[in-house]
Amino acid sequence: MKASEMRDKTQEELQKELSELKSELFKLRFQLVTNQLENPMRLNDCKKSIARVKTIIKEREIKAVKV
Repeated sequence: MKASEMRDKTQEELQKELSELKSELFKLRFQLVTNQLENPMRLNDCKKSIARVKTIIKEREIKAVKV
């Protein structure tokens, strides 16, 4: 999901998305260790998505403090 699409979501939706991505990352790492991971690039995609969500959440926190 692109950052522009994530910015349209509410804070609660972003928190939910973050928790889902973290659980997905855990599952992917588990599959990697057990040699069941078919596409290793999914790890990078998941990590980048987590970073995007965290960045948007932090931007909103900073914006709220300034106002």
